[in-house]
Amino acid sequence: MCVFRAPLSRLPRAVRVALVCLPGLAAVVALVLWAVGADRTPTGAGRPATARTPAAHRAERPAIVPRERWLGDAAYTRPPARYADRVLAVFVHHTDSPNDYDCADVPRIIRDLYVGQAGGRAWDDIGYNFLVDRCGTVYEGRAGGVERPVVGAHTQGFNVGTTGIAAIGTFTAGVPVPQAMTDSIAAVAAWKLGLRDIDPRSPVRLVSTNSMSRYRAGAPGTFAAIAGHADGYYTACPGAALTARLPAIRERAAHLQGRQRLTATPQPAHR
Repeated sequence: MCVFRAPLSRLPRAVRVALVCLPGLAAVVALVLWAVGADRTPTGAGRPATARTPAAHRAERPAIVPRERWLGDAAYTRPPARYADRVLAVFVHHTDSPNDYDCADVPRIIRDLYVGQAGGRAWDDIGYNFLVDRCGTVYEGRAGGVERPVVGAHTQGFNVGTTGIAAIGTFTAGVPVPQAMTDSIAAVAAWKLGLRDIDPRSPVRLVSTNSMSRYRAGAPGTFAAIAGHADGYYTACPGAALTARLPAIRERAAHLQGRQRLTATPQPAHR
């Protein structure tokens, strides 16, 4: 027979009353129900940041293809995923790969990107949290759970507290950017930012974690909540064509969160 040894004074008043006033079996049931309920809240490092977040402007989670669909047998040994407290901003990228792919071949394309980053460059995983193809399909990238604030390796200096979304292809000046792709980028951004009630068109303040970005370590920078890779790092990514679509992506994401349309065009992110 198991004996509960905690002092009665540490139990909630309702449970103490049950132990005193109820018959033996009913009192035991009440005690067990309290113990189970008390252990429900996750604790420790890596706890999801969505436990106590506002729900005023949450967007629906889009369909996301799990990483197992593209990973196959190419997995490398990697350390555990790292987590931030929350996601404050989204950085948009392009993969700088060919655009004329068949969408059915995307799992292989992502696997090749993973092999190049986790294998050839010896990164701990693929750098992007999400990848979107030209047909609008969203894929889980980096491991750790799409619902959680996983620290990626996509924007040097600003990986903590952000999500990296990569458009599969190359979107330099004059290259068409598929509407299905930008709609899906907006949907992922609206969902992730909505978990913290962040307007995708708003400015956010981030602090650089190292001096390899456009900002020295410890220096703050102000960005649009949906920014381009080049806003935080010395690069042409996500390409001039996709960068030009960012204002529309912000507006689309805000619409998905149920926000009113702005009367003025949002200003580009601070450099």
